Amino acid sequence: MSPEELEEILEFALDATREAGRLTLTYFQNDPQVELKADRSPVTAADRGAEELLRERIEREFPAHGFLGEEFGERQGSEPARWIIDPIDGTFSFISGVPLYTNLVGLEWRGEMVLGVINAPALGEVVYGARGVGAFWDGRPTRVSEVGSLSEARLSTTSTELLASHGRLDAYSRLRGGCRTDRGWADAYAFMLLATGRVDVVVEPIMSVWDTAAPCAVVTAAGGTFGDWSGNPTHLAPEALATNGRLLPEVLECLDHSDHAHSDEAGE
Repeated sequence: MSPEELEEILEFALDATREAGRLTLTYFQNDPQVELKADRSPVTAADRGAEELLRERIEREFPAHGFLGEEFGERQGSEPARWIIDPIDGTFSFISGVPLYTNLVGLEWRGEMVLGVINAPALGEVVYGARGVGAFWDGRPTRVSEVGSLSEARLSTTSTELLASHGRLDAYSRLRGGCRTDRGWADAYAFMLLATGRVDVVVEPIMSVWDTAAPCAVVTAAGGTFGDWSGNPTHLAPEALATNGRLLPEVLECLDHSDHAHSDEAGE
């Protein structure tokens, strides 16, 4: 796809994601009824309603495109384009009344992420971008930070319990020891912070493709790196490591990924 085509599709994706975000706000801090899925992760009517809205809009606008959503699965398309959706990333934040949840919409073209939107409706912030187009924060161009030394870096992860349960806490502790500070800014909100220069490194030990797709597109459009804990660029790994690019070699040296096992489990 050309940058011109992606720019037009990005406008559609931005509008659709914002509409889905407005739907979720009608449930937010309004005692949403929580159910547990088979994997014990929480889900609400807001998750399902937002995904239905996005699916309907995408199928109407791009009937030949495929679609993969966390709540309702996959529909194959006739073109090599697939939308990958997480209607509410950070459902635990959402049901806890914490405004750090996001709506994630990404477009994959021939197996690579080319476009993404990360919308934080309760904060009124949105970060989005596309290959060859660049990244934007509430309409303004944005870039990752220029921090060039790990000793000055701000590190984020969602949960130390998740790191421990997936055998990654020692690696994280080594990385944390080299950084200026760490904060638990959760889920895709951390990637939003990275793409806007407010965080320098994000590590997550367990991810699903709907967690990684949109952040991968946004972070790379903003000049950063996104991949697995070995530094391989991908949105398909069951984990995530994102950096501002300049810090990647130091981060990989700290993580020393070779002595940690992969996990095939899926996150929220």
